[in-house]
Amino acid sequence: MGERTTVRLPDDLVRRAKRKAIAEGRSLTALIEDGLRRVLADSAPAGKAERVLPPVSSATGGLMPGVDLEDATALQEIEDLETAGRL
Repeated sequence: MGERTTVRLPDDLVRRAKRKAIAEGRSLTALIEDGLRRVLADSAPAGKAERVLPPVSSATGGLMPGVDLEDATALQEIEDLETAGRL
């Protein structure tokens, strides 16, 4: 048995993935595992990742309200939401 993990995915993506898994007669876990294996097998060696800075308010020049630089989990969630919005 593999490692358990939690991921945050857009609701519509999860619904589509569940329908596809059911149509193919397999579990959602198997579908996600297959997708990850394909992406990792097809990916070329990545160069240096682009640096991503936390959002900055243009009105005050400081951080956006609610951004806590000491809270790594919250910063990761903000980044995840921004990434999902670009997809």
